[in-house]
Amino acid sequence: MTPKIDTAQRRARLATRHRLTTPAESVLAAADAVVALHATDPASVHLSAWARVKGDGVAELESALYEERTLIRMLGMRRTVFVLGHENAALVQAACSADIAKKQRRLLEQHLATQGHPENVPEPERWLAEVEDATERALKARGSATAQELSHDEPRLKQQLLMAKGKPYEAIANVTSRVLFQLAVDGRIVRGRPRGSWISSQYYWAPMAGWLPQGLAGWDADAARVELARRWLYAYGPAPIADLRWWTGWTIGQTKKALAEIQPVEVDLDGVPGVVLADDLEPVAEPEPWVALLPSLDPTAMGWIERDWYLGPHKAPLFDGTGNIGPTVWADGRIVGGWAQRPDGEVVHHLLEDVGADVERAVEAEANHLAEWFGEVRVTPRMRTPLERRLAQ
Repeated sequence: MTPKIDTAQRRARLATRHRLTTPAESVLAAADAVVALHATDPASVHLSAWARVKGDGVAELESALYEERTLIRMLGMRRTVFVLGHENAALVQAACSADIAKKQRRLLEQHLATQGHPENVPEPERWLAEVEDATERALKARGSATAQELSHDEPRLKQQLLMAKGKPYEAIANVTSRVLFQLAVDGRIVRGRPRGSWISSQYYWAPMAGWLPQGLAGWDADAARVELARRWLYAYGPAPIADLRWWTGWTIGQTKKALAEIQPVEVDLDGVPGVVLADDLEPVAEPEPWVALLPSLDPTAMGWIERDWYLGPHKAPLFDGTGNIGPTVWADGRIVGGWAQRPDGEVVHHLLEDVGADVERAVEAEANHLAEWFGEVRVTPRMRTPLERRLAQ
């Protein structure tokens, strides 16, 4: 008979393993608990860490990123920027980033050959390799640099591409950001400190060899996929296989091959087929009642593609048009509302269902706690959602 793991148990695992009921001892432990923190929106990283550590948040995370460097910001699954510990970063580099690097290199070479402005680039493979090497040398000479500084040192970074010719959204742009993207996804350079405050999305770049002299551990791609799948299943399982495939960005073949090595157990998730690690069938204890205010793109909210078991009917007000979730209010393992910060600093929330007076009071206290933590800082999510826009006015 197929073992059953019900929704209540999935929510209990989410609460405890994502460190939403028991604070993590460090931001590294908080990141490891969810495998990786989403970092497309710089503010979300800090807010996700704060929700799981409940310490200072900003100072601790910046120390881990830029001084101790126990965490690293890198391109990973689904061409998304994440913040990870070194062990998981090495797995992601081999299991996900390397494939992305190959695809993006082919695409950039194609664009250089066919969409160069005012002229196409002859021998784009050789040209790109030369520009990458020259850019990396310039970065090593400086130690760290902005994209603008690097384009001054290596003028070929100002090569232009004409994109979407003849379309209403036709645009001409330098290849600077795409070359830096390529160097980053290949693991040759890394995003360092932001140019402004912790909510800035512009960074100084640094050579990987200087940033992490020991580098990231080298993994065989297949072995890395097996280990990454194992860690994801512990943090996010039990879950349908489609969730793992979506989260990693792997092909069907890559996903099946990794799982064949792990040999997870098939389970019934309240009528939905899923898998769980063979040694992880025992239930976890139900946590005490809890609430949390999680930011836009938080890894818990974005951990699965099949979200009904914790999202319910609340997708429309909480997601933007491209599938990005906004700030959410959680109670006992499910999303019950959303929140936003107003221009005066007040953190306001709206509950999308009746949760009872005790939960309402707990959410209000958490909102006040978050507003106090923000202080004079004002944060607007990069991916705005209908409810967040309305609340923020």
